[in-house]
Amino acid sequence: MPRKPPTWDDYDNAVDQIILAPTDSDFLDQLIPVLKDAAVSNRTASLAQSLAQYAQEREGDIERIGLTKHEEFLGSVNQLQKVREGTVVLTSEILDLNQDIQTSTEKLAEQKQALVNTRGVQQNIKDVSNALKESLDILRALNNAHELIRKKKYYGALKSLDDLQNEHLVPIIQNKYATQYKLADLIQKSIPDSQKTISKAVMNDLNTWLYRIRETSQFLGEVAFFHTKERQTRQRERIENSTFLGNFKLNSSIELVFDENNDFDVIDNDEVQVDFTPLYEALHIHEALGQLDRFRADYAATRRQQKELLLPSTVDLLIDDHDASLRSLLEGIAGFAVIEKATMQRAPQLRSSIDVDELWDSMCQTAITLTTNALPAVTNAEALLKIKPIVGLFIQTMESWGYSISMMNSLQLTLFHKYAELLKRRFSEDFQEIVSTDDYMPMTINTPEDYEKVLSVSWIIQEQSPEELTYPCVLPFSQMYPLCCIDIRNLVNQFYFFSAADDHFQNSSVIDEMLRRSLDELLTEKVCQSLVERLSSQYLGQIVQILINLEHFENACHKVEQLLIDTRSSTSAGGPVTLTATEQFRNHKKTAEKRIFELVNSKIDDLVDTSDYDWTSTVKPLETSSYMVTLTQYLSNIMNSTLLGLPREIKELIYFDAIPHAANKILALPLSPDVKKINPHGVEAMSLDVEHLSAFVASLDNAFMLEQNLDELQQTVALMRLENHDEYFDVSTRNKKFGRVDANNALVLIEKLTQTVEPSRAAPLANFGSRFGLR
Repeated sequence: MPRKPPTWDDYDNAVDQIILAPTDSDFLDQLIPVLKDAAVSNRTASLAQSLAQYAQEREGDIERIGLTKHEEFLGSVNQLQKVREGTVVLTSEILDLNQDIQTSTEKLAEQKQALVNTRGVQQNIKDVSNALKESLDILRALNNAHELIRKKKYYGALKSLDDLQNEHLVPIIQNKYATQYKLADLIQKSIPDSQKTISKAVMNDLNTWLYRIRETSQFLGEVAFFHTKERQTRQRERIENSTFLGNFKLNSSIELVFDENNDFDVIDNDEVQVDFTPLYEALHIHEALGQLDRFRADYAATRRQQKELLLPSTVDLLIDDHDASLRSLLEGIAGFAVIEKATMQRAPQLRSSIDVDELWDSMCQTAITLTTNALPAVTNAEALLKIKPIVGLFIQTMESWGYSISMMNSLQLTLFHKYAELLKRRFSEDFQEIVSTDDYMPMTINTPEDYEKVLSVSWIIQEQSPEELTYPCVLPFSQMYPLCCIDIRNLVNQFYFFSAADDHFQNSSVIDEMLRRSLDELLTEKVCQSLVERLSSQYLGQIVQILINLEHFENACHKVEQLLIDTRSSTSAGGPVTLTATEQFRNHKKTAEKRIFELVNSKIDDLVDTSDYDWTSTVKPLETSSYMVTLTQYLSNIMNSTLLGLPREIKELIYFDAIPHAANKILALPLSPDVKKINPHGVEAMSLDVEHLSAFVASLDNAFMLEQNLDELQQTVALMRLENHDEYFDVSTRNKKFGRVDANNALVLIEKLTQTVEPSRAAPLANFGSRFGLR
């Protein structure tokens, strides 16, 4: 590499160094750089001046030396002359060389300028090339981002824009003098639009995905229901193999452990697959854009709108397939809720449990409202038995996904109340028809098979074993009793059908209480009250049959109470079950008994009223009055026919009520204000009738106690037969013979009694009429 020539500010020193060079080559080596420097800097004249000055100085030195050393001077002059000649030659050569150097320098300067220009152009070209390359890189990155958008690779496109911004645009924009500044600034300003394009494209894809899963919701719910049914089947099979497992319901920890080998993904199976990629991509894109809060709000609003579109305005529970409309609704809700729960599990930052539960509660409330509004149109209880299982299946399915099912349990309770209402209405009509169409006659059984059928459905107090019976036989109750027993059993069974329709019903105790209350009301209002209303009948046989039926219904109520204890669910509170109807039947047995007493006594009153005694008859009576004969025959006959089916104690009570009533009625005859006088013939007529009545009572069972009811009547007749009533006024005699006679009545009768028998032409005819019960 050539050494750069030194730069000289003053050529005097340079000339000294050149002249003092020890050799010619050194002389030239030192001279040439000085000449080049003088030529380059256009200071040749300064160099020539320095050389001339040096020559003058040397000439002066020579002249001084010549004056002092002439010879040496002359020799030196000659030598100097030669030197001078050489110097002139050298000067001429130097001038030529300088001219050549100057010419070369100009060419070199021109070439250097051309080189500088060329290098400038080359640098410009290089700069332009680099700028174009960087611009192309920017455009290529931008095009790549848009290409990724077209290919729906939105996250890659967003990452590409981010890399473009960080690696290319930001460094250029920070340098305002950069060549690509305007392009970078323009592209930088377009990036928000590109990001918005990505966001919009992602949302379009997400909306398409949301639409598809909304359309898939019902089918997804159907698949979820099918899976739950399969679990129910497997659980029932396990219970058949081990009764202990019957203590554990579906979705219990034990059931889940047993079923863990039957893995089934509801949202990813052979029937349905839900791909969450669009959701993930949208979530990542908006998170990268810093728009997660807005995306979360938009997504929540969209899901709320989809929920509204999912739910119909009405539910029809009366179509051919009773649960089809409700099933579609619940399947749609189930599928929607499954997607929500799966979304929350996969993207907790997007969907919180509060958001999901809010939608769930809203859908459940709407389903409950729609179903409740449709229930009034349902008039068939069996329709609810078809509707209830789908509600139970929905509850069990959603319980397995961790949703609260309390609201849907309330819907089941609403369905049950409607079911109980329909059953009660139907059985109320049945009981009403049974009671109203009964013949109120003892039921006749013709064959042992018929007896076994009646025995299997009725609660019968068996006094004889079936083998001892002869057919045809007569049962004490009428046919309404076994028919009502059948309805009672059917009502119990149909009430528990509701909870047996599936193994998920959280309100079994409500069924127990509602069944008890419904049975109580039906037996009280439709059976007991209807029977009591018919006690107004004047037909004694019907009243007796009602009494017998009431007794059997009382016994049936005790059996039903035990039946309710045996059939009630394990969740119900323990203790006895008491029906108000039991007490009602027991109390109204007394009402029926009183009604029997009233009818018997009314008949006695009618017969006694036909007595038509001639209290002042002139003819002595020889036989009992016809009314008395008829009265005793009536009492005897009804006991052996109409009242035959009554319990013995009741029949005894009838006598205990009828005998004193008849005695009082007969006793009231002579006490009547219409009777002014009573002669011995009138007393005799009454005495014959009282003796006949006494003889009848003496022939009855418990005669000893019944006869006491005739004491007052008998003592009164004895008093009337006295010719001298002083005995009565004797206190000791009166207490002994007439202690049961009322003192006031005795005084009234004594005033009416007379021993005079006055002849009368009408007497024989009157006596004849009294004998035959004629008026």
